[in-house]
Amino acid sequence: MSEKILDDVRQTVAEVFLVDAQHVSAESSPESIPEWDSICHMNLILTLEQKFEVKFDPDQIPLLTSVQAIAEAVTAEKA
Repeated sequence: MSEKILDDVRQTVAEVFLVDAQHVSAESSPESIPEWDSICHMNLILTLEQKFEVKFDPDQIPLLTSVQAIAEAVTAEKA
């Protein structure tokens, strides 16, 4: 996984949840970002799919619960 993808995912998470990007790390998850609820999670997934031009498998979406997991999934989809 590239540092660029991780940084872009961090930035996207910050934009979708309207939080400061400095407070979003690879370990950020619904437990550390109160705005990250189920509805916002779907908004995040749709935004990521558009931004990175990828399509996540519906079974994969519930597993994308950290910035690190999302960055890894984006990297795998782009490969």
